[in-house]
This record gives sequence, structure tokens and C-alpha cells, in this order.
Amino acid sequence: MNTYSEYKCLSKFINNLRIHFIHEYPINFKIGQVYKGNKEISFFTFTPTVLQQEKLKIAIVFNFQKNRFEIWLAGQNRKVQKKYWSIFKDSDWNKYHIPENPKEGFSIIDHIIVENPDFQYSDELIQTIETEAMKFIDDIRKVFEE
Repeated sequence: MNTYSEYKCLSKFINNLRIHFIHEYPINFKIGQVYKGNKEISFFTFTPTVLQQEKLKIAIVFNFQKNRFEIWLAGQNRKVQKKYWSIFKDSDWNKYHIPENPKEGFSIIDHIIVENPDFQYSDELIQTIETEAMKFIDDIRKVFEE
């Protein structure tokens, strides 16, 4: 983000994206507040009940430095993160990126949803993010339902 107005535009988009998810998924998901704590990322959690029970969460993330939307599977804390990271890292599961070291970030598994998003087409962008997020969540959910 080069300017304050671009940042404000992005913040508004992320808030609208979160509101879209709240309206589309009123049950079976816990949707958190938008986190805007630093200049690297903004995110909100969008977690299905089955993952909450495992102390896991899904985060829809905007990475400012790489100008892209990502989705992460994360733990409620570092202990949970390390436990599930080890399980996935030691398995033959390779559908999505698994970081080399769980201490370097917050994701157990992550995936790039949209690179260089065009915010002029916000409805299409929301649909793309939603489609990719639900695919990711369904793939993760299948692991826990087996």
C-alpha cells in the first residue's frame, strides 16, 4: 500500500468481505473481528465448528508486502500449532503449502487465494475469495472427518 487512501480502501474491502461471510455463513462458523495490528498483514478468522473443536482456526489474510490474499490453517496457540504442523509435515498430505518451520509464522498450512487483487471489481473479488476459501476449508475438513 503506497498511500493512506489505498490502505483505507483495502480496510473497507476487508470489512465488507467479513460482512459478506457473516451474511452467507450465519451458522456452523465463527467469524472473528478484523485484525489490523501491523503493516504486514490484516486478517479475520472464519472457522468451521469442526475445526474449533480441535482448537484450530482458519484465517483469511491480506499480505500487504506481497499484495495478495492468503488463507491459513492456524492453531489457537503455539502448542496447538506445533502439534498439527508436525502431524501434517510428517504425513504424505501435500494439497497445500506447509511451512518449513512453524516458529516462523502462524500458519500450519497456507494457500495463496488471489495475487495482485483488483479492488475495482470488488464483487468478483469477493466471489473468488469465497470460492477458494470454501475449497480450502472443505479440503481441511475432510482430513478431520476421516
